[in-house]
Amino acid sequence: MEQAVFHSPLGPLTLFAEDGHLIALVYGDYGDYDDLPLFRQAKRQLEEYFAGQRRTFALPLRPEGTDFQRRVWQTLCHIPYGKVISYRDLAVQVGSPRAFQAVGQANGRNPLPILIPCHRVIAADGTLGGYSSGVERKAFLLQLEGVEVPVSAPPHRVRKREVSAR
Repeated sequence: MEQAVFHSPLGPLTLFAEDGHLIALVYGDYGDYDDLPLFRQAKRQLEEYFAGQRRTFALPLRPEGTDFQRRVWQTLCHIPYGKVISYRDLAVQVGSPRAFQAVGQANGRNPLPILIPCHRVIAADGTLGGYSSGVERKAFLLQLEGVEVPVSAPPHRVRKREVSAR
């Protein structure tokens, strides 16, 4: 397995490849650098994406997972740049309308975030939902794509009721 580090606005990203395909992108610097044409191509496309000049990626990807996970990840690639859908909508698109929690879990196990745009999936109520690498990163990616990110409201405070003894 080969790997290379790319420095992005979100911090270092480590790319992993095997047999000419990208298999993982991990937030953080995990050392070593292999100078492969695939890594140079991936870095160029990521730089273009972060500069607002690229909306889709044209890279050989081979994420490893279950058939269901791969089906979810393949569907994620069809969510247009700058658009979001809910986990429920994604479940419908995958053909399992009641499996929105399983879709959320598959989304969270995406080994190639950014390249497979799992950040474009939000909760049904319009809030960001989760992101395996931190909601702040998800918000950054969505804002980069021009999506208005909801500001979470402060928790609703319930006034204590006065209790009187009888």
